[in-house]
Amino acid sequence: MVIDFESMFGQGIPCLPAHIKSADYESYLMVMPATILGDLYGKYDDRLLEQNVRCFLQARGKVNKGMRSTILTDPEMFFAYNNGITATAREVITEPKADGIYIREIKDLQIVNGGQTTASLFHTSRKDKASLEKIFVQMKLSVVDSEKGEEVIPRISEYANTQNKVNAADFFSNHPFHIRMEEFSRRLWAPPQQGVLRESKWFYERASGQYSDAQAKITKAEKKKFLAEFPSSQMFAKTDLAKFENVWEDKPIYVNLGAQKNFAQYAKRIGQEWAKNPDNFNELYYKRAIARAILFRKTERIVSVQTWYSGGYRANIVAYTLALLSRLCADMGKSFDFMEVWESQDITDVMRDAIEITAKVVFDSIMTPMAGVSNISEWCKKEACWDRLQLKSSELKSLLPKPFLSGLVDKENIVEEVKLAAKVQKIDNGIEAQKKNEYSRCKMATDSGRW
Repeated sequence: MVIDFESMFGQGIPCLPAHIKSADYESYLMVMPATILGDLYGKYDDRLLEQNVRCFLQARGKVNKGMRSTILTDPEMFFAYNNGITATAREVITEPKADGIYIREIKDLQIVNGGQTTASLFHTSRKDKASLEKIFVQMKLSVVDSEKGEEVIPRISEYANTQNKVNAADFFSNHPFHIRMEEFSRRLWAPPQQGVLRESKWFYERASGQYSDAQAKITKAEKKKFLAEFPSSQMFAKTDLAKFENVWEDKPIYVNLGAQKNFAQYAKRIGQEWAKNPDNFNELYYKRAIARAILFRKTERIVSVQTWYSGGYRANIVAYTLALLSRLCADMGKSFDFMEVWESQDITDVMRDAIEITAKVVFDSIMTPMAGVSNISEWCKKEACWDRLQLKSSELKSLLPKPFLSGLVDKENIVEEVKLAAKVQKIDNGIEAQKKNEYSRCKMATDSGRW
């Protein structure tokens, strides 16, 4: 398969050599016009993708749908959004010109990573009559001779298609909500637990790996100090926060769908609420979230040591246990006293008893699914499972210790507390904005030599 760009398209492709003379292969960086890529795929079809690990997945997948959407509605941004193409060739003929080096001819071109990109360009152009004139794709081309091709090309294909998985949660890490939660976690000291002499902080891992990275380049003495301030037991990530919050917000089914799906629902809700009033996400919200984290992790331990627990489905039991307690509070017009948990950084014996009782009610319910359902995990993902559990709210009330019920707080008090916290946050935002403006003014004056 010989591709002569000058005869086929009227000109060669500008390139930048990216190899040294002593290397066993040549490599080039190129910016390929999408019109040329589409024409090449139309002419050679799957022959271009023989070394690719996948054939075209159509436009059904999330990624391919996204590419198609960009081609149709935002073609100028395709280069910025797309990862580009990795390709190999047996031989390349280049031609130096006044404005740089051009690739005139490629023999045995193989796209080893980026087949979905290439095919998407072609099919969207053909089926949707989309223009590719404004689209460009970066290409990394490695030239490997026949002798080494059998050894090297499979490796290029393997490594180019291997990367650390990026979860959906990671794409939301730069939202102002997470930046604010991170700021609270680095600034606010949690009260010491009973019997502990010093305060500590909870470490919110806004971006994956932050907790490990913070310890990577410090001395042993500094690491000891860091861990005293941020104990490993008090580190929590975005997906953890989503679990802690959603079980109390009447969304245990989301939690049972798994970390990423649960987080997607949480992120959607937070995004909408932030747009309405970002001041609602304040120190009170953060402290309440930490209290919910403590309750969640304590419940995990409580369930694990129960005589009736024989292993399995702990995550489902924990999620529904806290959700059912939340439902009971709502039915009574009450709220759980999260600030009591924050102040003690622990739960009381009365809370522990209430959790044990509720967990047993949940266990008995989820282990007897409706007729026709045999998989407990799947049963816990169904609305019917949560609907049936909610009916046990009145039954649960008669089982719980009276001190627990009397310790619940009126919702009206919580509403006033939330309003006050939002007002304080608004003031804090104004002070922070004033600080930034003053800093910018001073910096501009310094830079101009007036300071």
